[in-house]
Formats: sequence, structure tokens, C-alpha cells
Amino acid sequence: MARGTDAAQEKREASKRVGGLRGLRPFLRPYRGMVVLVLLALITTAGISLILPIAVRRVIDGFSTSSSALLDSYFLAALGIATALALGTGARYYLVTRLGERVVADIRKALFDKVIGLSPAFFEKIMTGEVVSRLTTDTTLILSVIGSSVSVALRNLLMLIGGLVLMLLTSAKLTGLVLLIVPAIVVPIILLGRKLRGLSRENQDWIAASSGNASEALTAVQTVQAFTHEGESRADFSRITEASFVSAKRRIGVRALLTVIVIFLVFAGVVGVLWIGARDVRAGAMSVGALIQFVIYAVMVSGSVGALSEIWGELLRAAGATERLVELLNAADAVTDPAQPKALPHPAQGAIGFDDVTFHYPTRPETSALEGVSLMVKPGETVALVGPSGAGKSTIIQLLLRFYDPATGKVTIDGIDLREMARSDFRRAIALVPQDPVIFAATARENIRFGRPEATDAEVEAAARAAAAHDFLTALPDGYDSYVGERGVMLSGGQKQRIAIARAILRDAPILLLDEATSALDAESERLVQGAVDELARTRTTLIVAHRLATVKKADRIVVFDQGRIVAQGTHDALVAEGGLYARLARLQFTEGMAAE
Repeated sequence: MARGTDAAQEKREASKRVGGLRGLRPFLRPYRGMVVLVLLALITTAGISLILPIAVRRVIDGFSTSSSALLDSYFLAALGIATALALGTGARYYLVTRLGERVVADIRKALFDKVIGLSPAFFEKIMTGEVVSRLTTDTTLILSVIGSSVSVALRNLLMLIGGLVLMLLTSAKLTGLVLLIVPAIVVPIILLGRKLRGLSRENQDWIAASSGNASEALTAVQTVQAFTHEGESRADFSRITEASFVSAKRRIGVRALLTVIVIFLVFAGVVGVLWIGARDVRAGAMSVGALIQFVIYAVMVSGSVGALSEIWGELLRAAGATERLVELLNAADAVTDPAQPKALPHPAQGAIGFDDVTFHYPTRPETSALEGVSLMVKPGETVALVGPSGAGKSTIIQLLLRFYDPATGKVTIDGIDLREMARSDFRRAIALVPQDPVIFAATARENIRFGRPEATDAEVEAAARAAAAHDFLTALPDGYDSYVGERGVMLSGGQKQRIAIARAILRDAPILLLDEATSALDAESERLVQGAVDELARTRTTLIVAHRLATVKKADRIVVFDQGRIVAQGTHDALVAEGGLYARLARLQFTEGMAAE
């Protein structure tokens, strides 16, 4: 099961009542006026429904005692009441459904606003698919409750209270007999309701785990198929889905048992009371109309109790879903903006500083990704970071974007600690080309414009030309407006990387980060892109992470990393002459390259 569900399981024992729905208050508060209208509509329709049995009694008893004109007025009054009930019910439905849609839309926006700003450290602890499940499955459940269940529950509660009062006024004797069965109904609702709450929460957790598993497998479907892992992936998904089904089956069983007990007790009591009432009519102690009025109220009350017992299960499920959403909304992030952030100088110069930085990834606290790293990069300088895999090169990029904070030391831009600035402020001064380019399910033009949304079409095309992407983009069926598919599946690896480079060029930021930016390009494309990157780097501070040393020979400075430490730095020629790790790497790569030729 997903790691994110562990914390949920710890809290499940504390979830004993429907109070979790209190988490919806902040989202309902802005719509207090609409809530009041909903309550008025509920009270009105419940009141009208409670008047109908009185009208029925008048009509029945009036058959033998009233004039024809009075009887007609009774029927007209009944028709008027039915019309008012229809209009009130329609208004209630419209208001409640609209309120539910509005509140759920706000919840979804608040959740997305929250998670889109969380640091990568948060997503090391929870699967993305589980977050998506909370955005969709849980909010849909809340929609059904706000837009339907709560309204029905309140209406039935009003009918229950009003019906009991009018039953008492109709026949105190029969009402007293009915109330004798109330404790027998309430006890199973309380006891089984608590169990149902826990099962509902467990079921939602398994659904989220299933969603996370499916999302992970489908996102990497090519890798799954390439390694013929379909069988194992199907088995994993089937196992989690079956666990979800078993959990749902237990929840359904408890809810069905609760429904059976409540409905049987309610209607058994009603039948017994009616038997006594029928004997009173025969004895002349009450009229036929009064008995029918009491029967209608008894049916209303019993129906309300039955409906409330069913809705209780829905409310419990929604309470569990609400708690999950509130957990996400209140999730603590290891990386936060200061209350009073400093502003980055405008225009930014692009000076980068790492001052005695030590860092451990949250999931690997025992291993240092960086250990005592100090590095200063002057504005406009091009610095290449090289070294074996896992040496700490890409971690430099991660910390410079403040996806994580160092354990000790500080990272600065233009002399200001990143922790003293708003992330959105200093990140505007950075353009990134990642090793695995991210392409969105949109057009090629929209993907490039992602770097600067306000850019003109001419600026987009100029960036594409500089990234050697213009020719292949114009060859697409719809040119720049061609849809490139989810994750760019309609493009080759090199094409995706050139679009990512065009996006960074368009951003026109004073700091350029290239993380293996040309690793997926063929020799001709790499030559063209390298020329564009060289031109771009002349007026920017540039950090280049690369394994292929041929791409960094022209850098102003090369910094060699090994096991999280800087072991050497200098120009290509100086490092080769010095010997050591860089010289060994260069000898291996260039010797292999010459042999291949």
C-alpha cells in the first residue's frame, strides 16, 4: 500500500464520529447567504410536507360531515400545498446542488494551489497518483454529500422532529408507544456507525493506493512493456484493487446490516402501533381521518429514520474524505517562503554562491549528497560540473532552485540567501533545461511558450530557431500548432530536448541551468544547439551538468565532483595536465571516441 497511507492509518483510530466534516467550514463560510437560502428552502418544504397529512384528514373526515363547497375547498387547498411543495423542492435542489458544485470547485482549486507549490521532498513521501485521487475521488464524494446527502439528511431530520410533534398532537397514546422503540434504533446506529466510519476511511485509502499504482505504471508504460513487466504490473494492480474491493465489501456489509436492523425495527414498531390504533377506531376513541393522519406521520417518521440511517454511512465516508483533504491542505512543507522576503536586485546579476553546503536527501538521511561544498560563480561565467554518476552535480541544480534546503551552509544568488527570498522571485531569474525534458499535452508552440507565457509568436519561433527546432516543427502536420501528445509521445527524444532548450532560451533569464541538455541529440543537432547555447551563455551565468566532456571543453571553469565533494576545478587543459579524476575521465571518453571513429 502507498507510503502516504501510513499516516492515515495512524489517525484512523481517532476517527470515531462525523465531526470530520467540520473541515468543510472554511469553504462554506464565503457562501453563508446561499446556506441560509438552502435552510429556508429545507424548512419550507419540510413544513409543507408536514401540513399535507392534516389536509388529508380534513378531506377524509369531511366526506360525511362537510358540504360540497367546503369539500372542494379542501381539495383546492391540497392542490395548492402540492404546488408549493413542488416549487420549494425545485428551489432546494437548485440551491443545494449549486452550493455543492461551488464548494467542491473551491476545494479542488485550494488543493491544487497547495500541492503545486510543495517541494519535491513532499512527493518523496506520497505517490502523485494518491494526490490525484484525493483531488478527484475524495472531492467527488464530498460533492455528492454537500449536493445531496446533507440536504436530504437535514430534510429528514426536520421531518422526523416535526412528524413526532404532530404525531404527539394527533395521539399522545400512540406516539408514546412509537417512542418506546427509539432506543432500539439509536443504539445500532451509534455502534455500527463508528465501525462504518473506520471502514469508509480504509476503503478511501485503498482507492487512493490503487490510483497511485495505476498512475505510476501508465506513466512508464513504455518501460513496463520493454521489460515485459505487464504481468507483474497487472498482478500488483489486481492485488491492490482486490484489497480495495475487500475493504469496500466489509463497509457495504456493515452498512447493509445497519439498514436492515433500523428498517425492521421501525416498521415492526409502526405495524404494532397501527394495530392498537385500529382497535381505538373500532372503539370510537379516534376518527378514521385522525388514524390516517397519524399513519402518514408515522410513515414519514419511519421513512426519515430509515433515510438517516443510510445517509449516515454517506456522511461517514465524506467525513473520512474530508479528513484526507484537510491533511493535504495542512501538509507541512520542509521548504517555505519567509514572512517578509527580501527582493532580488533588478535586473539580477546572476552571481551564484555555495558556502560550505552539506545536504542529505530526505529519503537517504544517512548519505551525504553534498559535503562541505563551497563554490562561487561570477556573473556571466560558464561553469561546468562534471564527475561520476551520483557525485552531487544535479544536487547543485536542485539546491539552486531551492527544491530542498541544505542541512548546513547557505546557497545565494547575488549575495542573498535563497531562504530569505520568495521562491517565485528568484526562480524567475533562472532558466532550466532538465536531463529528462518535460513536454506537456499541448501544442509545440504552447510548450515553448511555457518558458514565458506573454511571449509573442515571433519570439517563440526565434527561440525555436536558436534551439535548432524550427525545421522539424514546421515539418509537423500543423507546424508549431501541432499537438505533441501526452509527455510528447509524438516526438523523438532529441526533438523533445530541443523544445526544452527553446523554452529556456525564450525565458531569457540571467541564470541558465543545463542538466545534460544535449544528451539526447544526434551529432548534427548537438552541434547546432551547442552553438546556440554558447551564444546564449555569453551574457548569462551558466551552469552545465554533463557526463560528455566534449560538451564542456569551452567552459570558463570546470568543477569536478566526487562523492559529494569538489575534488578539482580549472580549465579543461589545466585539469588534463593536472591528472586525477578529470584526466582519467577525459582519457576514457576521448580514447573511446577515437576508437569508435
